[in-house]
Amino acid sequence: MAVADSLSAHIGALNEWLGRALSWLTLLLVLLVFGLVVARYLFATGSIAAQEAALWLHSLVFLLGAAFTLKRDAHVRVDLVYQRLSPRARAAADLIGSVVLLLPFCVFLFWVSLDYVGMAWSLHESSREPGGLPGVYLLKTLIPVAAVLLGLQGIANAIDAWARWRSPVTVVVMHDEARL
Repeated sequence: MAVADSLSAHIGALNEWLGRALSWLTLLLVLLVFGLVVARYLFATGSIAAQEAALWLHSLVFLLGAAFTLKRDAHVRVDLVYQRLSPRARAAADLIGSVVLLLPFCVFLFWVSLDYVGMAWSLHESSREPGGLPGVYLLKTLIPVAAVLLGLQGIANAIDAWARWRSPVTVVVMHDEARL
């Protein structure tokens, strides 16, 4: 189990680092959108490239931040049932959810995005808008990358859930925080 715990810790560290880096891009996104609004309403001007840059930043944060969100257990969950479960039952639910739902979704997303991304790369796809950003194929590449990162975090979560399910101790260690 030491190898699995080490793998889980390394995956978690990667997604933690990436999430912290993306948080700075979120600040940049807010400043860019603020600048676009000011330019539009105070100076009656705009920039297609700047608008697309905001879209790119949003896509980057959303796609690459999904694994960080999962790692932090900050994703949307309907807690009507989950909150009432015992720690062991929660671990079983997390394990089943990761293995049965999340990981197959990540494999599917990765698989179906390959042709889409491959076509974009073969065309060196750029924006269709005059004055738009080149390199749309780079943005589309984030889709399979996001699937891999999310899948890796799903594996780490499954390892952690398995350890929690097997543990007879009532203290549950999850996502670098001790919960009773």
